[in-house]
Amino acid sequence: MSKKVAVVVTDLFEDSELESPVKALKDAGHSATLIDMESGKTIKGKKGMTAQIDKSIDEVSPEDFDALLIPGGYSPDSLRKHDSMLKFTKAFSDDKKPIFAICHGPQLLINAEVIEGKAVTSAPQVAIDLKNAGAKWEDSEVVKCDTGLISSRKPDDLPAFNKAMLEALES
Repeated sequence: MSKKVAVVVTDLFEDSELESPVKALKDAGHSATLIDMESGKTIKGKKGMTAQIDKSIDEVSPEDFDALLIPGGYSPDSLRKHDSMLKFTKAFSDDKKPIFAICHGPQLLINAEVIEGKAVTSAPQVAIDLKNAGAKWEDSEVVKCDTGLISSRKPDDLPAFNKAMLEALES
């Protein structure tokens, strides 16, 4: 069954961490809606990839989606200053919907105040922030928390991350 995945992303995302999971989702028959503060704008990745935003955060509701994807790069740090993004993210956690976060993606979960007690991994430089927020951080290719949170550390982990993401959407 096809699932709808919300992808929260803005400028300076890690190119492969947006491109690879979105391709995997679409290849598996799922949809991926890119969401930022403004719909229709073109965002640019750290390495030059561009992507067009489908919807603004004000045009969507968590109820419209089955899962949430948070690519890394500098994007999550930029997004976590917006209350609307934090509320949107928190709703997925509250409803126990799958959340997929890679690299710096878990930064958004810290500010949404939904990471405490959860097993997670991330880029090493985010580890201390996650630990300070009460997360159970581990240095692994993929960490699957029983709350539905699936996380990975870096672009090299994308094959395992994508596999875990697709398996979670099948259940």
